[in-house]
Amino acid sequence: MIVETLRKSEIFSHLTDDELNRIATVFEKVNFKKDDCIFWEGDPSEWFYIGCKGRIKILKHTVSGKDIILEIISPGDVFGGVAVLDRRPYPASAQAMEPATVIRISRKTLFKIMDEYPTLTLEAVKYFSERLRNAHDMLRNIATERVEKRIASLLLKLSEKLGVVDGEAQKIDIPLTRQEIAEMVGTTVETTIRTMSKFKKQGIIKASQGKIVVNVNALKEFLED
Repeated sequence: MIVETLRKSEIFSHLTDDELNRIATVFEKVNFKKDDCIFWEGDPSEWFYIGCKGRIKILKHTVSGKDIILEIISPGDVFGGVAVLDRRPYPASAQAMEPATVIRISRKTLFKIMDEYPTLTLEAVKYFSERLRNAHDMLRNIATERVEKRIASLLLKLSEKLGVVDGEAQKIDIPLTRQEIAEMVGTTVETTIRTMSKFKKQGIIKASQGKIVVNVNALKEFLED
């Protein structure tokens, strides 16, 4: 499982099978129950994590007491990594949305591995630069776009990252509550429910076995209006 997870990671995937097998020995696997906190915002960043199985949310606590979900971690996604490399506290919290498994490596060991495989540093820079651009785009959307477009952008992003083909559409292959969607776009549950109902009536989305099926072309046309 550790080697398979490393192979899915953009940072480690370019390594050979022999290199991955060797590196896998310094990672450890950790299981979490639903709602378990993997780390809290402000905790010392001692561990570099990669999602292995199950959904994990990265969330920011606001002064008003509400949480904003910054990202949903999929297998192969790194989280807590920037803080580890910067030697700073974790800037957000990570919580299991369902029973989840992660692999992790300590900062000290990670730096040793990067010294042995210098290309990992370049891959990490590329990976986190892309993540930073995505975070910037999300914050800009929250600040400037109306709620309907923020939800549409989120659904499109999730369909691209987590979607599986469902006829001519894409099914977001994780169950999402209206509360979770609201926390990801910075709005209320009530507004999210109204918007999702409107999208259903317009044929932009539908429900299938508790998951959201997205008409990608219709979503793109909505966002272009």
